[in-house]
Amino acid sequence: MSKSASPVHGAVDRATDSDAFQYAARAGFAASGVLHLLLGYIVVRLAFGTGGNADQSGALAALAAQTGGQIMLWVAALGLFALGLWHVAEAILGSKPSERSGNDDSPAWKRAKSIGLAIANIAIAFSALRFATGSGQSSGQQNAGLSAQLMQSGWGKALLIVIGLAVLGVGGYHVYKGVSKRFFKDLRVSGGTAVTVVGVAGYTAKGLVLAGAGILVVVATLQADPAKASGLDAAVKTLGEAPFGKFLLVLAGLGIAAFGAYSFVRSRYGRL
Repeated sequence: MSKSASPVHGAVDRATDSDAFQYAARAGFAASGVLHLLLGYIVVRLAFGTGGNADQSGALAALAAQTGGQIMLWVAALGLFALGLWHVAEAILGSKPSERSGNDDSPAWKRAKSIGLAIANIAIAFSALRFATGSGQSSGQQNAGLSAQLMQSGWGKALLIVIGLAVLGVGGYHVYKGVSKRFFKDLRVSGGTAVTVVGVAGYTAKGLVLAGAGILVVVATLQADPAKASGLDAAVKTLGEAPFGKFLLVLAGLGIAAFGAYSFVRSRYGRL
């Protein structure tokens, strides 16, 4: 660790050396669990002909509609924001903040992964705040509008293809992490039938849906069809149009709900 980095590491150490901060970050995993359970419920309902947005905005809207939903959204936003900051600290330290090993030699891809997770969690936190204040919007519609603008230029199309391939890669990694059971490296427990089932099913299902969304972005860009580049919602609804679509939607919904259950496990037993 270089001398110039020492003050930064020291500041991050002090900021994360707090039980309150750790509890807030764990609350972020729990909030993610709630959103994935709601998303799984929405996907299963789609299988039986009930409409809805099968993405994070749909889950946030469903939460906002519940009694006390605004309070729950504020709590979820704070937890997700804290979890995002924790991932930022992980990227800076090169290790889990609570481990404080002093090593900062983690591969660049691991640091990039931490930054990506931080951006994703903070983005969802801000979305939760917008829904809590009544100004939330469908992320699918926003994505389709942005995609339409990007498709008007060559560099925009190239960017969309890169994004689609990146999402496909993230989805593939989720599947690999689930099938290989590498998710246990994130936990302070090393086994258990229930944890194994929700971990394998959750990561695999979410990975397949993400991979489908990435493929759709690439196909939509090549076909100049922004409606297909709207993210998870488009991927899930395209899945429903396939042969045995209802059955596949039910499986996807149960798998996404399993990921929600795993998020609760990680909230309790996750290594931070």
